[in-house]
Amino acid sequence: MKKFYMTLVAMFVAVAASAQVYVGGNVGIASTDNGDDDDVTTYKFLPEIGYNINQDWAIGASFGWAKGSLDFDDDTYSAHTFEINPYVRYTFLHNKIVDVFCDGGFGYKHTSAGHIKANTWNVGFKPGVALKLDKFSLVAHVGFVGWKQTKIEDTDIKTTTWGVNFDNTDLSLGLFYNF
Repeated sequence: MKKFYMTLVAMFVAVAASAQVYVGGNVGIASTDNGDDDDVTTYKFLPEIGYNINQDWAIGASFGWAKGSLDFDDDTYSAHTFEINPYVRYTFLHNKIVDVFCDGGFGYKHTSAGHIKANTWNVGFKPGVALKLDKFSLVAHVGFVGWKQTKIEDTDIKTTTWGVNFDNTDLSLGLFYNF
């Protein structure tokens, strides 16, 4: 087993040394005012790893968890979420310090809040921009174009959404290190 782990570490170092790997992610915190009710604070931690195939194409995945609350049937539950989002990235505009790209992929999110469990699937595109700062990059995604479905387990409750959304609720910022 020790040899297996050493082989994985050696493979990671070899790939990272080729200057094609990037790591980073998004961290978020939000506070929602519910009027007369208590405010709700949500935390999110989504690390990400990717591999640049060439100058235009990359593959990667973000994964992580969030903690917040869920209002359901006039009750509020502490909610815990795990999600994974693999993607393919195409960069269609290159500049010395700015890249403009679009991520195409799918995502899965499992939320657990008390006795309520929900699964969310999505397939679509997320446009973005990267500001290149030597070995670091600041990356912003704005919006979502695609399909999303949430189903609450053990119920008939299901919501399905198709569309384009370019408002501030689909804005994410991340910091990445490029090997």
